[in-house]
Amino acid sequence: MTEQEAKAFTSKWLPAWTGNRPEKLIEFYTEDAIYLDPAVPQGIRGRAALLAYFRKLLAKNPNWVWTNIEVMFPTASGFLNKWRATIPIGDQVIECIGVCTVELREGRISRNEVYFDRSPLLGAIPTHTARPSAV
Repeated sequence: MTEQEAKAFTSKWLPAWTGNRPEKLIEFYTEDAIYLDPAVPQGIRGRAALLAYFRKLLAKNPNWVWTNIEVMFPTASGFLNKWRATIPIGDQVIECIGVCTVELREGRISRNEVYFDRSPLLGAIPTHTARPSAV
């Protein structure tokens, strides 16, 4: 994959994380996709399970905004991407910067591993509120 191809894909995919549109986001993933993030380090396998996860996650975070910082390393089947998530929590806005690996098959994501430090995000959640299982 070239850097230009990775940037073009990212310019469509990352905005789908913004807003509460899980059905749009899931369109970027294959039927047998594997997804991991700090909240689900064991991973989620399969599009149906991933859609259920996205529905909960995006419903809890409808106003977050995801933007691309840079495509760091195009690979044979995808790329390593650096991103920024701006996440409103109460009267605060938390910015998280992270990286993710993206492997593509036939134009869709077959594997997506997301890595970032969740501690600022978790520290901003009020203690009387149940901690989210997703994020």
